[in-house]
Amino acid sequence: MKTIGKILALALAGASLVIGQGAIAQEKTWTKIRVATEGAFAPWNFTKPDGTLDGFEVELYKDLCQRMKVECTLEAQSFDGIIPALNAGKFDAIMAGMSATPKREAVMAFSEAYGTTGQTFAVLKSSSLVNLPEKGKPFSLATNETGAAAAVEQLKPLLKGKIIGVQGSSIAATFLEKYLKDVTEIREYKTTEQHDLDLTAGRIDIIMASTAYLSGAAEKPGNEQMTIAGPRFQGGMLGRGSSVGLRKTDPELRAMFDKAIAEAKADGTIEKLSMKYFGFDVTPR
Repeated sequence: MKTIGKILALALAGASLVIGQGAIAQEKTWTKIRVATEGAFAPWNFTKPDGTLDGFEVELYKDLCQRMKVECTLEAQSFDGIIPALNAGKFDAIMAGMSATPKREAVMAFSEAYGTTGQTFAVLKSSSLVNLPEKGKPFSLATNETGAAAAVEQLKPLLKGKIIGVQGSSIAATFLEKYLKDVTEIREYKTTEQHDLDLTAGRIDIIMASTAYLSGAAEKPGNEQMTIAGPRFQGGMLGRGSSVGLRKTDPELRAMFDKAIAEAKADGTIEKLSMKYFGFDVTPR
């Protein structure tokens, strides 16, 4: 019986080895990729009046798919449910101004970053907050956390009791929860456009979002009284920059995107698209 047991054990071990080798050999070949974006985060991505998607990421997605030599489709997906939908297999990749943060990396994978602008604030030009200190000055939570914390401390007495709007599930929301929840009322919105409307209507005092987004939003009809205020925060919990979001189970797809993004950085494509949509270069360095 012991001999038979040993034979069965060896057979099972051999079968497992063969199966394991087969699994390693059978890497997934990608010929079609389904990509999701939000369609409400200009200039990264937005929906035109005719219902079509456009923006920096929409043009970049087309370029990357050409480099990867794959057939791609793009669809709009609500930002607050975009990560669960990815992991449920509704689509294969996310390009929606999403920063690669440690919290997100616990449940998903990310490509190389293709753009970074940091997070900042916007108020109405008539607001008492219009002259918040350190306007436009970048503070890195990764390389200068002490300086960033000091900048936050300067803001706290000025923001005490104010209502601050932010898109739910965003990195800006995470930042506010950590640094400013004790002094402000944080009001979350489904889209950035919704908190823009409440700011211009006077229902909230200030908003926080991507610097690039706020720069574009302030130029939109109806937002003429909106202006950027205060310092700009980046790095650390705010991530290394906007990247393609992927499932952890798709390493081959990540490698494909990494290669295509590196090429788009090297030949100036990302810089060119940056200037078109942002007016400045957002290429990660």
